[in-house]
Amino acid sequence: MKQTLAAVAFATAALAAHAQQPIVLKVAHFWPPTAMSQQKVLEPWCAKIAKESNNQLQCQIYPAMQLGGTPAQLIQQAIDGVADVVWTLPGYTAGRFPSMEVMELPFLTKDAEGGSRAAWEIYEKYGQKDFAGVKPLAFNVHDRGHLHNNKRPITKVSDLKGLKMRAPTRLTNKMVAALGATPVGMPMPQVPDAVSKGVVDGYVLPWEVIPTMKLHEMTKYHSEINAPQPGLYTTLFTIAMNQAKYDSLPPELKKVIDANSGAEFSASIGRAWDASAPPARKQAEERGNQFNTIGAAEVEGFQKATARVTDDWIKEVTAKGYDGKAMVEDARALSAKYAERK
Repeated sequence: MKQTLAAVAFATAALAAHAQQPIVLKVAHFWPPTAMSQQKVLEPWCAKIAKESNNQLQCQIYPAMQLGGTPAQLIQQAIDGVADVVWTLPGYTAGRFPSMEVMELPFLTKDAEGGSRAAWEIYEKYGQKDFAGVKPLAFNVHDRGHLHNNKRPITKVSDLKGLKMRAPTRLTNKMVAALGATPVGMPMPQVPDAVSKGVVDGYVLPWEVIPTMKLHEMTKYHSEINAPQPGLYTTLFTIAMNQAKYDSLPPELKKVIDANSGAEFSASIGRAWDASAPPARKQAEERGNQFNTIGAAEVEGFQKATARVTDDWIKEVTAKGYDGKAMVEDARALSAKYAERK
C-alpha cells in the first residue's frame, strides 16, 4: 500500500513538474540582432509575456533568418510551424494579402505610431480573411520613408529619371516606377551589397534601418519630404503567430498573448520606429552626407506622379471582391486622425 501511495505521489509530482515546463516560442525575423526591431520591440515583448505568465511563456529569438529560408518565406514558416512567431512584411509575398497593401500607398501616413494604429483597424475591418493559418499579433508601419542615392540630389520628380532604385514591396516598386526610376525589388538583407556594387543607384528607406545596415557609410544623397506633408511612402509589417500554436495554449496563456497584441501593441511599435529616426539620421549627418528637402511646391508633383498607383490599386482589389475605394478612404482618415492625436 505504501509503495502504491508513493508511486501515485511520484507520478503526481512528475505530472505537476511537466505541466509547469515553460513553453518556448521560436521567434524569427530577418534583421540582425542589433536592430531596433529586436532590441526595442521583440526583446521587451518577450520579457513582458514571460513576466505576465510567471515564465510559462518564453522566447527563443532567431534573428537574421537563423531558422533558414529567405525573408519572403517567413510568413509561410509561421503558417507551417517552422517558427511560432515571425516579424515580416506581408508585401514580401506580392498579392497574397491584398487587404493590407492599402497601408503602403503613397502619401498615406504622417508617422509610424498613427499609421500603425490605423493599420490594426484596417486589419480588423477588412483583412482577417487574408491571414488564415496565422494569428496576427500586430501590424505596424515604419517612420517616414525617404529617397537615398549615390548619383545626384533629388528635389523634384525629374531627378529620379533613369535611376535604379531598390524598393521592398510590390506597391513601393510601382511608386518608384511612377516617379520615373527603374524599380529593383529585393529583401532588405541584400541591399548593402547591391549599393556597394552599384547594382542599384539608391533605395527608399526610413532612417532607422540605414545605420543598422551601415548604408549611411555608402550613400551620398538623402532627400526628405517633411511634415506636415504626409510621408512619401511607408511599408507594412506584421508580427504573426502560428494559429495552431496559439490554439494549443491553455486559456490563461492565451490571455497573456491577447493582452500583448492588437492596437496598443501595434501603436507601441510605431512609437519605437518614430523615436528611432532622429538618432539614425544624425549618423548620416555626422558623415557629412548631403541632405535635400523636397519642398511643398515639388511635393505636389510627386503626388500627381504617384496618384495612378492608388487608382490602379483600387481597381485591382475591387475586381477581387474588396471595396478598394472605402479601404483607401478609411486608411487615410484613420492615419490622419491618429497623427493629429499625438
